[in-house]
Amino acid sequence: MAERILLVGMMGAGKSTAGRLAAKRLGWTWVDVDAEIVRAGGATVPELFARHGEAHFRQEESRVLGTVLDRDEPMVVSVGGGVVLDPVNRATLRAAGTVVWLRARPETLTDRVHDGAGRPLLVGDTPQERAQTLRRIEAERRPLYAEVADEIIDVDRLRTDKVAERLLQLVDLDAPGRQVSP
Repeated sequence: MAERILLVGMMGAGKSTAGRLAAKRLGWTWVDVDAEIVRAGGATVPELFARHGEAHFRQEESRVLGTVLDRDEPMVVSVGGGVVLDPVNRATLRAAGTVVWLRARPETLTDRVHDGAGRPLLVGDTPQERAQTLRRIEAERRPLYAEVADEIIDVDRLRTDKVAERLLQLVDLDAPGRQVSP
């Protein structure tokens, strides 16, 4: 099986940004599961939620995750924040590579998601409601992220490039033929 780093965590934790950067530096493929769902569905995540509901979106998320993980190439995968809600997905993640939980406090997440645009679970929330929603979701998912995580990176005070550096440390950079771009 090809080497893989799978990034899990809440919306706003930096999975996409850090994943893209780490993959580039490793010379690996980077895949964002949410972006793959958008591409396949021909609509944004909020539009897919509005048209088909969260349950349908979660089914599509599971299908896309499986398709992505069927590829046999080194990759960094930025996994949607809710993928851990399904026990089958959790087992799939654990078997597919090194799972890294980008952990952030709810206050950090609130700052990072700004007005919640593009985040269907935050649509219509006032700033105070957004903070409450993020605290509730984080509390619900925390044990699920912990269940699948091989490694945890606390991202609250880290710049994205530092998160990517920590991801690179998880890979055996001394392997024959391995080159890391600056």
